[in-house]
Amino acid sequence: MGIAQSAEAKAQVELIFKTLDTEGNGAIDAKEALAIAPGAWKEVVEAIAKDGKVNLAELKEALEKSPKSTLEAVALAGQKLRIQGCKEILTPEQLTLAFQLAEAGQLHLFKAWDEKAAKEHKPKDLMEALIACDKKYPGGLVAYIKKAKDLLASSKAGVNPFENYTPEVPHGKVLSFGDPSFLALEEAGLKEMKGAAFVLVAGGLGERLGYSGIKVALPVEITTMTCYLEFYINHILAFQELVNKELKDPVQLPFAIMTSGDTHDKTQKLLDDNKYFGMDKKQLTLVKQDKVPALSDNNASFALDSSDKFKLLTKPHGHGDVHLLLYQSGLATKWAESGVTWISFFQDTNGLVFNALPACLGVSKELDLDVNSLTVPRKPGEAVGAICKLVPTKEAKGKVKELTVNVEYNQLDALLKSTPVGGDAADEKTGFSPYPGNINVLIFKASSYSKILAKSHGVVPEFVNPKYADKEKTLFKKPTRLECMMQDYPRLCDEDKKVGFTSMQRWACFSAVKNKIADAKAKAAKTGFGECGCTGEADAYKVNRKKLEIIGVKISGDGKQVTMKDIPCSQGAKVTYTASFAPSLTDLKARFPNPGAVSISDKSSLVLEGDITIKSLDLDGALQVIASPGAKVTIEESKVQNDGHEFKEIDVSDTSIDEKFRIRGYTLDVKAEAKHVCDKAGTWVIKDGKATLVEEAKTTDEKKPE
Repeated sequence: MGIAQSAEAKAQVELIFKTLDTEGNGAIDAKEALAIAPGAWKEVVEAIAKDGKVNLAELKEALEKSPKSTLEAVALAGQKLRIQGCKEILTPEQLTLAFQLAEAGQLHLFKAWDEKAAKEHKPKDLMEALIACDKKYPGGLVAYIKKAKDLLASSKAGVNPFENYTPEVPHGKVLSFGDPSFLALEEAGLKEMKGAAFVLVAGGLGERLGYSGIKVALPVEITTMTCYLEFYINHILAFQELVNKELKDPVQLPFAIMTSGDTHDKTQKLLDDNKYFGMDKKQLTLVKQDKVPALSDNNASFALDSSDKFKLLTKPHGHGDVHLLLYQSGLATKWAESGVTWISFFQDTNGLVFNALPACLGVSKELDLDVNSLTVPRKPGEAVGAICKLVPTKEAKGKVKELTVNVEYNQLDALLKSTPVGGDAADEKTGFSPYPGNINVLIFKASSYSKILAKSHGVVPEFVNPKYADKEKTLFKKPTRLECMMQDYPRLCDEDKKVGFTSMQRWACFSAVKNKIADAKAKAAKTGFGECGCTGEADAYKVNRKKLEIIGVKISGDGKQVTMKDIPCSQGAKVTYTASFAPSLTDLKARFPNPGAVSISDKSSLVLEGDITIKSLDLDGALQVIASPGAKVTIEESKVQNDGHEFKEIDVSDTSIDEKFRIRGYTLDVKAEAKHVCDKAGTWVIKDGKATLVEEAKTTDEKKPE
């Protein structure tokens, strides 16, 4: 009975008791004995303790007889003894967590804790890393271990998370960019913009792109070299200026950026170096994501560095942490209480998103949505998640709730087998799946969002995705971790919350930049979308061309299809304009009062910044017009013809060329251009290639009556 049955246990017990008898008198302080005792032994220790002491011989005899004295309990006691031996170098907080982790099954963490390691303070180094993780994870690391064990067991068993559901087409609106319905919703969304806040998820480096810096520092396009972060801030400030024209008391639209340990300092430096790109520091907040312990097996054992058993391996927890950070920072509550009504989330390198956000916001208002996912039409079999309404089966009613959530593409076809079409099939009328494609652009109603986060403490449902090395699913190819995704927030919503989608053409709202050229070739061959530097830039020009085409300008919106480094992308006029020129399609129309009098050739480059009206323009080359603040510019009867700009292909392996060009495969060759910088406040006219200040703006003193 008890440990007396095991020779291995007996040997361990002898070592433990020999170690415990530090004073050589056969006794130990009762508190110390309780500290190292596994939970199952504590009753035994308490029963024989007298006057604050425990007789070791009596304790050994009692444990040998106790059925609670298993080999596992002996092993735990041994490791807790190692921890106790390092108590002089650990803080009380570290000591407590070490004991908790040992009780939770992380015995391997303490195997190297010996006298030599203690002298070098190595256990303290490990505990500092563990304490940092423990403080950041809701419920601490013990809760993380429990969740991990449950999820790993489900993964090993092949549990289907959707087995109790039947899929249906979700509730939402399908928009056609530029049509009357779109324009009406865009106008409605712009009215809602006074209560908008924005969240950028920017925790990743550009390694997959072949870029060593942060992705938000990359230029959207190389005609103006405007980086993504500046591009996003310009749009938020343009929306802010637009709404403040109608308000008695001006507002600032809050902006939060989720960073990581890899990107935080670099993002802060980018902002500091560029004076926040004109944004007030008070309205921008950085929230930093932390990592979680990596898991090496199905027992959720924390992974340690193979060359250093005191170094904890950690991994990113996923972009779902943005919700945790908004909760922990207090921003979600603060925004909701200060008048924010809508919170928009977007990704780091999707430069097209602001074309769609106002109309998407209009849909949220019209349908009173608590959650609105911006989506794109999705082809059956395409490797992109889909928004689905999941209705409980008859057997599961009352046990699970109805959900409208993203279903990852590798789970989708199996889920859709239960539908009448028998899988992931196209709608006969549209050729697309009736389940729209998720692009991780989300709009939440601020009031319900802050309350739901308060209830969940910012935690969204997690998952685990181990890569198994054997058929029995007992070994991992490499350590895994718990993950969470921002688009899984709707799983927290009760059934009374309205969850839906807004869908519009991909060219108008989505062009990710995430793949290096070699990978983009393979992806483009498979899906038609390279999602790399050259396609992102091409799509930025294309959407601007198509917007001009929609309002009546003579320009080829689609351009022509070409290949750049064997990657298909569109090529045409390189049109770029700032948000201050036209933050919406409605504003763009106002900038071209007679669009039929404007013609732009395919070889042209056009850059417009500021308060500019184009009445008549025949462009066959490169033209750049910059209206400084206070300058009001009109382009009249202008014909511009020059050699313009061209892309010059480069050797992407040439390390003497900057990475931001190498990830595209080309640089910009400026052969010739016409450039007008209207740098004084007042009324300007550009005609026949010449910019003239017609009337200089009066100063404040000049405006005062005598």
